[in-house]
Amino acid sequence: MKNTENIMELILYSKPGCHLCEGLMEKLAQINSLTIELEVRDITTDEQWWAAYQYEIPVLVWRSPTGEITLPRLSPRAPVSQLEKLLQQYVNG
Repeated sequence: MKNTENIMELILYSKPGCHLCEGLMEKLAQINSLTIELEVRDITTDEQWWAAYQYEIPVLVWRSPTGEITLPRLSPRAPVSQLEKLLQQYVNG
């Protein structure tokens, strides 16, 4: 059961066919200690997103109380537990 007290709003910059992006989404879905609200943004639909992220995706951004923060990129081989630990660090300060 997901914890409804810890809600984390995330933005994932992605594009169709991005296997790394799909893998990251699967890992996010496995995190149970946080309720994650995920907005997926297709960089092919916006010139600014494309220019900023075409060589960087997947890019994960946290909508913090003080603004949007780009999170450090983890290895695609990183386990779910490592991703969860990273997210908890941001939520808990």
